Amino acid sequence: MANLLWKTLGAGALAGLRSMTPLATLSSSLAKHNSANLAASPLRFLQSKAAATGLKLLAGGEMVADKIPGMPNRTNPTALLGRALSGALIGATMYKAGKNRQVAVGAALGSVAAVAATFASFHLRKSLGKQTQVPDTAWALAEDAATLGSSLAVAKAPKEARPRFGRYAWPRYGQRGFWG
Repeated sequence: MANLLWKTLGAGALAGLRSMTPLATLSSSLAKHNSANLAASPLRFLQSKAAATGLKLLAGGEMVADKIPGMPNRTNPTALLGRALSGALIGATMYKAGKNRQVAVGAALGSVAAVAATFASFHLRKSLGKQTQVPDTAWALAEDAATLGSSLAVAKAPKEARPRFGRYAWPRYGQRGFWG
């Protein structure tokens, strides 16, 4: 449960940096590894390859649009609402896929994390630009890379646990052990 909470907060915060990237990576992961918990849910559309592809295109478009001069700030009410909704959708999906019945809690966590990260990243990027004299486009590209890498890490489907053989454990019949 705690792991799901932190993943939801992390993915929601990433939606504050780029609203579509964490949603696209989550959808892509779900398209490859369907969740039975989402099968009868209105959120099941995120498991489709069409949704994953469409969200990837939107994420790429968002990354390009971020570098265009004259684009409104991410703290603009419309942009902020989009990030909050993206965080809510991510949180609800993660909670539903994670066998948690409190989907509204997941949505609230994702949304709040997205809004908080929106303001934090906006002020951080402005401050870094002033202090370092590095162009904003360079910081935007760094933000893209960090968001994409972190989103891929958060959206990874959990691996099944495999039995481990410790230092003092004997291998089972048919498995290679100390002598084999």
